[in-house]
Amino acid sequence: MNAATINPDEAAHFGALAADWWDPHGSSAMLHRLNPVRLAYIREQIDMHWHVDARERHPLQGKRALDVGCGAGLLCEPFARMGAAVTGVDAAPENIAAARDHAAGQGLSISYFAGELAALPPATFDLVTSMEVVEHVTDPAAFIGELAARLAPGGLMILSTPNRTMLSKLLLVEAAERVGAVPRGTHDWDRFLKPEELASLIEGAGLEVIDRTGLAPSPVRGFKLGGSEALNYLMTARWADRGVASVRP
Repeated sequence: MNAATINPDEAAHFGALAADWWDPHGSSAMLHRLNPVRLAYIREQIDMHWHVDARERHPLQGKRALDVGCGAGLLCEPFARMGAAVTGVDAAPENIAAARDHAAGQGLSISYFAGELAALPPATFDLVTSMEVVEHVTDPAAFIGELAARLAPGGLMILSTPNRTMLSKLLLVEAAERVGAVPRGTHDWDRFLKPEELASLIEGAGLEVIDRTGLAPSPVRGFKLGGSEALNYLMTARWADRGVASVRP
């Protein structure tokens, strides 16, 4: 495949946020609150898929990880600390510049690329992630196909995205942008995918969904795994020839 999926307007919008991407109180504050919960889910899936002890500090040692739509590296850096050889790809050159600077300051070696995923040098990865990205691309089916093309045999793909419900329209788009919880223009509700729609795209790319869970607000923690999928959800997939899918209720 050689799909072009970047929306230039979306790339410009997120590139304009690059300067304070790592500020937990800045324009990316919502991502900072989401990140620990997403990481907890990813770690759970890593441990189950590769039979890793939950106490292991480097569960990705010897593995290659790819984060697509990586921003300034909020997931790439933890993956590197878990032992992975990490590659991050983002549509906005400004984000990649910020990611490289921050990784250098942390003493982390991460390969970053700006542009289309299809333009990345040929390689496959044991772990492929893309968080809150599929709703921003021009062609979701082509984008999922590109992600699948980068997934190594026996690998794991993990995605997250907002659900297209009236509740997400009210809270994630209208309320969140009105009060400044996320920058205006971040979300286009019509581009949100329902879980069955994303699952269909994943299956169309030759993968099977093996886990799905909600990512919901929590008055105590900010966000929590499980429960309602009405606002946001995470989905894990692997190559379909590995067995029968079993989706978490």
